[in-house]
Amino acid sequence: MKRNQILTIGSIVLLFLFIGYANGHLNAYYIRILNNTAIFLMFAASYNLINGVTGQFSLEPNGFAAIGAYTAAILTLTPAQKEAMFIITPMVPWLQHIHMSFFPALIVAGIVTAMVGFILGFPVFRVRGDYLAIVTLGFGLTIRVVSNNTMSITNGPLGLKGIANYTNLWWSWGFAIAAMIVIMRLINSEFGRAMKAIRDDEDAAIAMGINTFKIKMIAFVTSAFFEGIAGGLLAHLITTISPTLFTFFLTFNLLIIIVIGGLGSMTGTAIATVLVVWGSEWLRIVEQPMHIFSLTIPGIPGMRMVIFSILLIIIMIFAREGIMGQKEFSWDSLFKLFKTKKVANK
Repeated sequence: MKRNQILTIGSIVLLFLFIGYANGHLNAYYIRILNNTAIFLMFAASYNLINGVTGQFSLEPNGFAAIGAYTAAILTLTPAQKEAMFIITPMVPWLQHIHMSFFPALIVAGIVTAMVGFILGFPVFRVRGDYLAIVTLGFGLTIRVVSNNTMSITNGPLGLKGIANYTNLWWSWGFAIAAMIVIMRLINSEFGRAMKAIRDDEDAAIAMGINTFKIKMIAFVTSAFFEGIAGGLLAHLITTISPTLFTFFLTFNLLIIIVIGGLGSMTGTAIATVLVVWGSEWLRIVEQPMHIFSLTIPGIPGMRMVIFSILLIIIMIFAREGIMGQKEFSWDSLFKLFKTKKVANK
């Protein structure tokens, strides 16, 4: 086994040791933030695959998250819960009596979302650029409208409540790491090289004989699969979902993460996810009333997103490639850095 593989495996083991420590020693607030970090890492890495690696400006994550969340929640609710919850319009019979445990429900949620992504890909990839963004934005809005009006499936604006709190650090980080490994292996494969070629110049990629539609579909369906699972994890973390949860605000958060981290860089995505999720919690102070000497400053709801928007503008002006650009972390580059520092010190 190569040195780099040993170090990578060792890092994953250390992460799981930390998760074990966190489960036993950290309070519920910090555990909740760690769960959010893992779920948003999964969302952002999946989103970066289609947006950053393949270069397709898509605005669909909130739609795929909604499909995954509703699918997983409906499958894990018991028949008795469904009967008690659907008080205005009874649930359709073919869903009423289906009940699954958590893991298979998440996998089914990912598969259902991937199937929707596959079907959506046919009309979506007939256009490019801003038109693609508009079409996928419309998809997210359509999913919200559909979930708001299909009372016999989603319970409409009443949403789904009493969802079991199955999501813990082991589930969230286990799926996040698995998603990162799959996505990184896909990026480093021949399919990944084709995705980058499409991002750099789609017309040139076509001239080279690359089936651009097939490659974009692979990226889109893979992204949809993991976003569906992340949606299921989110539903079982907050234990209640409704159409108002899956607005463009979710997509905007993910867009901030991948732009700050660097379009096309999974390392940058991981760093930016930690900064945005934890920074969002630290910035709650700006939404609370503050007392400075004799001056009282009222809290401003939504001020956190104003700060993040300003930060995004600053990054676009002064560091357009984000934290990592399109570069990835590697053990070799880390060792070279240490060697360079040692030589400089001598």
